[in-house]
Amino acid sequence: MSRVSMRSTVGGGAGEIGARRSLLIISSEFSFPECLVYAIEREFRPIVVEQASSLEAACATFEQPVCLILIDAEFLSEIGAHAADLMRSHPAAPIVLQQDSQAAVSIQDILDLKVVRSVLPMDLKLDVWLSVIRLLLRGGEYFPPTMFQPHTRHLSQKLANYSGPIEQPMAERSDFEEIGVLTDRELQILEMVARGWQNKIIAATLRLSEHTVKIHIHNLITKLGAHNRTEAAAVFHARKDSFYGSSGRSKTDLVQSAP
Repeated sequence: MSRVSMRSTVGGGAGEIGARRSLLIISSEFSFPECLVYAIEREFRPIVVEQASSLEAACATFEQPVCLILIDAEFLSEIGAHAADLMRSHPAAPIVLQQDSQAAVSIQDILDLKVVRSVLPMDLKLDVWLSVIRLLLRGGEYFPPTMFQPHTRHLSQKLANYSGPIEQPMAERSDFEEIGVLTDRELQILEMVARGWQNKIIAATLRLSEHTVKIHIHNLITKLGAHNRTEAAAVFHARKDSFYGSSGRSKTDLVQSAP
C-alpha cells in the first residue's frame, strides 16, 4: 500500500536555502537512509523532508510547496506514466533520479524520459552529496561523469574506425588521453590542487563557492581515474604537457601566478 510520511524540520542548519519548502523523496517502503534525511534537514534549515512510497502517493498535496523530487531508480520504468501528474501536482519541483551503485541507468534512459533533470549518485561522500543537493535546490543540474563514459568510448571507437590507422595503439596512449579531456574550469582547478591550494583559496581566487569547487574536484578525480586529490595532482605533474596540449591553451591562460 502506498504511504506518505510527513516530517518536521530540524533547526540549526548551516545551508539556508530561502523560504520553507518540501523536498519529496519517493522510495519503496521509505528505504531512503534516515541519516541522509537528517543530514538534509540539518544542512538546509527551511527544508522539510516528505516521503512517499509510490509515484501515485507522491502526487498528494503537502503542507509546504515541493521544490525538489528525488525518485529512487527502482521506479525508472514508471516515471513516464506518472510524469504529467507529478508536474501538475508540483509544478516548481525538478525531478531527480537517485542512482545507487547497483542501479544500471544509462544517459540514454534519462534522455528518453525527457522529464528527469538530474541524476543524484547515492555513493558520494556526504559533503559532496550535500553539495549536489544544494546545487539542485538552487536550480542547477547534475549528472555523474561516469554516465557519459560508455558513450565517450563508443564515440572514440567510431572515430577511430572512421579515421583509419592514424590513431595510436591504446597501450601507447597516455592515461589522460584514454579518460577524456577535462573542461577548462576543471583543468584550472586541477593545477591549483596540484600547487597545494586549499578549496577555500581556490574558491576565493575563482569567485566560486567552496561547494562548487568540491563538485569540480570530484568530477576531475573521477575523469582521471584517481582515488583522491593527491593522486590527481600526481597525474597532473606527470602528464602536464598532455593536459595543456589537449586543451589547446597555455598554462598562463588557465591559472594566474600564485599570490
